[in-house]
Amino acid sequence: MRKRFASIPLAAGATFLILLFSIVQHLPGGEAFVTRIGVVKAALPLDISLLRTPLSLYVPALDLPVWGALAQVLLVFGIAEIVLGRKATLFIAYACTLAGTLYARIGVQIGPEHLFGFASKVAYMRDTGPSAAVVALAICVAWKCRAWFTGAAVVATMIGEVIVLPNLAGLEHVVAIITAVLIAATGEVFGSYWPRVLNGVGAATLVSAERQRTA
Repeated sequence: MRKRFASIPLAAGATFLILLFSIVQHLPGGEAFVTRIGVVKAALPLDISLLRTPLSLYVPALDLPVWGALAQVLLVFGIAEIVLGRKATLFIAYACTLAGTLYARIGVQIGPEHLFGFASKVAYMRDTGPSAAVVALAICVAWKCRAWFTGAAVVATMIGEVIVLPNLAGLEHVVAIITAVLIAATGEVFGSYWPRVLNGVGAATLVSAERQRTA
């Protein structure tokens, strides 16, 4: 079992952090501590939100069972770490979580009179948890593996959630999906571009050096 977790250290570490934050925030004074280091709200100054966003990914919601978050992260992060690689998994998880966090601020600013806006009270809601990252990673893994049906099922489920129960989390999931698709498409188009350029530069350098040596 230890070897299995060692093969997916990012997924194992993320799962441990979620469990740790869940325990700490239910201890006396723990919720205040977790709030200071990892809870993001749209009402906070932007610089504070940006500093807290990396840890906010691992702070589970107070009103949802933590076992669900643990299972999602261990499974989806683990698969993503194997399929996409550790660095890509971390980048996608953070970028899509950040996109959702920034969207919440924009939604509050444009107000509830707009289709994708929020009431001012949303600015004071906790905006934490790994769900946006999990959704985004599921999309990127489906794209990488060409599992189009699975990807479409995830998209349909998230859109259905927004239609049936429109809320901050649901719309952030849609934003995470859009961000994930953009990241996956960019990687598809430009993923091999720079390696080819670097290989070409390296080959040209070797040819030039060889000519200089034989001249």
